[in-house]
Amino acid sequence: MIKSFVKRALQEDIGRGDLFRLVGKKRKVSAKIIAKQEGILAGVEYVKSLCKIEKIKYEFLKKDGESLQKGDIIAVFEAKANKLLMCERTMLNLMQHASGIATNVDSYMQKLRGQKVRLLDTRKTRPHLRIFEKYAVRCGGGCNHRMGLDDCLMLKDTHLKTIEDLNSFIKEARYKLPYTTKIEIECESVDFAKYAMECGADMVMCDNMKIEEIKEVVEYKNTNYPYILIEASGNITKDNILEYAKTGVDAISSGSLIHQATWLDFSMRIE
Repeated sequence: MIKSFVKRALQEDIGRGDLFRLVGKKRKVSAKIIAKQEGILAGVEYVKSLCKIEKIKYEFLKKDGESLQKGDIIAVFEAKANKLLMCERTMLNLMQHASGIATNVDSYMQKLRGQKVRLLDTRKTRPHLRIFEKYAVRCGGGCNHRMGLDDCLMLKDTHLKTIEDLNSFIKEARYKLPYTTKIEIECESVDFAKYAMECGADMVMCDNMKIEEIKEVVEYKNTNYPYILIEASGNITKDNILEYAKTGVDAISSGSLIHQATWLDFSMRIE
């Protein structure tokens, strides 16, 4: 999957053909990619795959998930000049994009240091980039939520508007869905969270609830349904995430891990 992804990424840039290759010299050159700011590295496995496809010699001095300082040499390459320059932007795009997400995730993880709660991403990803962006989340220390609609039956507020009897719906779902499928229900109030547990939810998402409300949900769950997982989501920032973690929830999810990330600045230099 990585191989086909990087092939498409390179082809998007090449278009009908790299014009430099028509006139550029084909001598061998060496190059290096340098970090121009600090952060967490991601995208290495994708760039390695691209190098293998295009037969570019490489050596990475840093691994996915490792921290970077300004001026760090991330990798060195050796190839014909026209081949390396053809791949330059795709290499940089892959690592800058992924590293930006990993760095953003790490900044949240630093706030959760010492807490047992898991930090989850969401399905708020760019079209066709979900696997890539969720990989970057893992490089930053986070965990993946659903990869898609086929992972878990999650009933959000929009789904719930179409369901007349939640209890009957879940019974039907248990019969029709694969035996191992989990069911998660989004809840906006303490009362509905309790009802969702009573109906047989495996996971309950406390969506946009106040801290005290989430504490009440967690206490009810611990007393009556200790096997159910509780997730907090909605309006969670780096400034308040520790407060949510201390409520006792099992996980905290945030779409901002991906969609609010800013690319890291890297550059390639020819020796």
